[in-house]
Amino acid sequence: MSFDWSQYLHLAQELAEETTDEAKMRSAISRAYYAAFIKARNYLQEREGLTIPTQNSHQYVINQFKDSEEKVREKIGNRLKRLRDHRNQADYDNTFPDLADRTRESLTLGRRIISGLGNL
Repeated sequence: MSFDWSQYLHLAQELAEETTDEAKMRSAISRAYYAAFIKARNYLQEREGLTIPTQNSHQYVINQFKDSEEKVREKIGNRLKRLRDHRNQADYDNTFPDLADRTRESLTLGRRIISGLGNL
């Protein structure tokens, strides 16, 4: 059976519940991103038959949605880009101002991206 990548979003929500633990919030952002990114990547592969390049795959997937003339796809791409920016900051930066707010925003973005994919 194939892994349900939405489970990463559920894990992200659990990690972020009523916490001030920086590691949990950073991990929640990262898991929310990967839930949305892999769901978007799999959509392109399975529903549209695209081959995703191994180099720059994250940007490729984002652009496939962001550069669309369809508003729903464009929103998915823009949200995925914003979520990736949060994930990069969570995973690489030593300081992360407004971490709690960005964590909540990341969870919302992840939910909206996955929901948007379901509406395509």
